[in-house]
Amino acid sequence: MSTINRLTYFNCVVEMQSISLASKYLDVQPSSISRQLAALEEELGVRLLNRTTRSIGLTEAGKKYYEYSQRIVTELQEAKQAVNALQGNPSGTLRLSMTVGFGESVIMPLVPRFTRQYPNINIEIELTERVVDLVDENIDIAIRSGRLSDSNLISKRLAANNFVICASPSYLKTHGVPVTPGDLERFACIKYSYRGWRNWFLINESPMKLKIKEGLSINSVNGQKQLLLNDAGIALIPFWAVKKELEVGSLVQLLPQYTFSPYETLSSTYAIYLKRELLAPKTRVFLDFLSQNIPKLDEITNIA
Repeated sequence: MSTINRLTYFNCVVEMQSISLASKYLDVQPSSISRQLAALEEELGVRLLNRTTRSIGLTEAGKKYYEYSQRIVTELQEAKQAVNALQGNPSGTLRLSMTVGFGESVIMPLVPRFTRQYPNINIEIELTERVVDLVDENIDIAIRSGRLSDSNLISKRLAANNFVICASPSYLKTHGVPVTPGDLERFACIKYSYRGWRNWFLINESPMKLKIKEGLSINSVNGQKQLLLNDAGIALIPFWAVKKELEVGSLVQLLPQYTFSPYETLSSTYAIYLKRELLAPKTRVFLDFLSQNIPKLDEITNIA
């Protein structure tokens, strides 16, 4: 029997001044209530109730204990009601950490829709390329791209990191168009300087590292895109970052018959969260929202 249940029995007996009436109200046997009251007194090492054949009264210690016991049980009931209310109306502060490129390109456009749907959830967003510690930094969800290291965290796959080689029509008109992956070393290549994304691989049965010309390097996916749009060269960039530009023709996909990656393998973007038996409603609804609203980016539509 938990201490809270004993306190509930104790409070009910005090308020009804009768074990038999309390047993009827709580729908338990009088003997069970008597045993729990005796166990509570034994645990405290003090008598709480003066019992006679006709009545039950509080001792001086019992009066003091009842002041606290009543408040504890009342606050616990209020806490349960508050938690139950959250299930139907999630609220609180949701702390998110995400990579800059994916956050700005994919998540940010969705946030206003989420806040309209869940107005009682406040969102704090950190855009960063560093790997955050969810526990130490009190982060509810981290969104990371790339290959995940082994951990005790739970990961939910959001999208494939399909990479494309592309450039602006104006750059290609001036400098020509690469016909094979080997041709890329003759062009100005805009490299992403984030650790692990610096190299370009042709993904075949045996991945092959490509030779590319040293030149521009930038630590931002969106920075890469701006350089592309301003005719700075060719870049290997995630499809989700340039989907709209490819659709309207401001960028052109090159060598679409090949598969490229900054790694020796393909990768994805994930939502990472703590392994908890009971997921907070604010976290659960955001994860569900992402699954329902993130554009389907797994398939690249080649646009000539």
